[in-house]
Amino acid sequence: MTDVTSAKSSRRPHHWRRDLIELAALFTAVAVADAIANLIGHQPDGPYLLIASALALTATAAFHTWWARRHSHAPPPDTAGASNPHGSATQPLAAGVCPAPVTGSGETALWRMRTTVRDAPGSLAALCIVLAEHRIDILTLQTHPLAQGTVDEFLLRAPATLPAAQLTRAISAAGGSSTWIERADAHDLVDAPTRVLGLATRTALDAAELPLALRQLLGRCTIHSLPAVSVTGRATGETAPVEGVLEETVMRLRDPSGGVITVERSYLPFTPTEFARARALVELDARLGPRVPRSEHVLTLPEGNEITVRRADSADLEAARAMHDRCSEQTLRLRYHGPVRDADRYLDHLLSPRFGRTLAVQTASGRLVALGHLLWDGDETEVALLVEDDWQRRGIGSELLARLVALAVEAGCESVYAVTQASNTGMVAAMRALSLPLDYQIEEGTLVITARLNAAPVRALPLPPHQQAHH
Repeated sequence: MTDVTSAKSSRRPHHWRRDLIELAALFTAVAVADAIANLIGHQPDGPYLLIASALALTATAAFHTWWARRHSHAPPPDTAGASNPHGSATQPLAAGVCPAPVTGSGETALWRMRTTVRDAPGSLAALCIVLAEHRIDILTLQTHPLAQGTVDEFLLRAPATLPAAQLTRAISAAGGSSTWIERADAHDLVDAPTRVLGLATRTALDAAELPLALRQLLGRCTIHSLPAVSVTGRATGETAPVEGVLEETVMRLRDPSGGVITVERSYLPFTPTEFARARALVELDARLGPRVPRSEHVLTLPEGNEITVRRADSADLEAARAMHDRCSEQTLRLRYHGPVRDADRYLDHLLSPRFGRTLAVQTASGRLVALGHLLWDGDETEVALLVEDDWQRRGIGSELLARLVALAVEAGCESVYAVTQASNTGMVAAMRALSLPLDYQIEEGTLVITARLNAAPVRALPLPPHQQAHH
């Protein structure tokens, strides 16, 4: 830029007319001064008048010099700046280099934006110029190479008053296509490598984290875990090759525990980069095998008995079946909403960490007396409880439900729902005790209660005074 400026300065025309006018003004001033000197030189006050005139001329010359120097060094008006406040229209940019945007002092909003551009030099620079013109700061940038073109994913800080539609039109005019934009939050400020490492760590510690990790990795999407064998023992035919399948907005990954994990995103196709990241998480889960973190919390019931609440998995299958044998038909019917003889068939599915998280309650002797399930159901999350008859009405169900809801909040779920019968007053009372907004739907005797978790803090649900945990 320095060479360009010097070249422009060297070609600047010389203002000879102004110099000629100044020279003529000087001769005129000398002639006028000589005439005045001759006129008043012989007067009594003549010397004083001459000195005053000299001082006035000196002050005028000094003022003229200062004024000329100030305005001769002033920069020319920036006519381009009227349409482009950052001057990017007059300054060449190297391909892929973004100009430094000017951030206003007003309120701002975070946006996640993804657009497809041609894989050609200058394509990214054109997008950056448009963003700078709208006073938008680029916080992070990821590129997803495609066979034809490149998908650029931005995290932006923009003026809060900027409409998304206006930004989308500007990006389209700059060469972007298939542009998608949505609001972001502070969690998106974490860079992609750090986020992927965090998700891998969570998956390594708990097999139940895989569906949640995939959802956080890929954004707003629907995940279904389809078993290879149904609860009735029939083969479902659900399978996928080891390398997985990518079909535009759907990816199918082989579930290490059998079956297939289907990830769908209707609003935006998956890129090969996203597919490779998702497959790497699934491969990590497969190599580590079944695993559930072991943690126990000892609670004291009102009558003085101590119970232990812990995570459960498929290793508790036999103990869960024994508890089924001790439960009445009415208790099993309220829980499973179907024939009692089929209750055992659901246990293997419910205890699998692939489909959610299960909490178990056992007595001091080691007997399993209650189960609480948090089940991933596509975009929704279900909670379900089963408490052995002899241990009902002691606050165990409320304790399990509070802990399951806390797990759902921690997992980022927006709501949880429970399916029961209208006559199940214990489940209704436990849901109401959460002190959360509830929605009720009744259809042919089946009651669906949905609790909205948007305003619920993580692990902030209080325990009853008589049920304090001892570690």
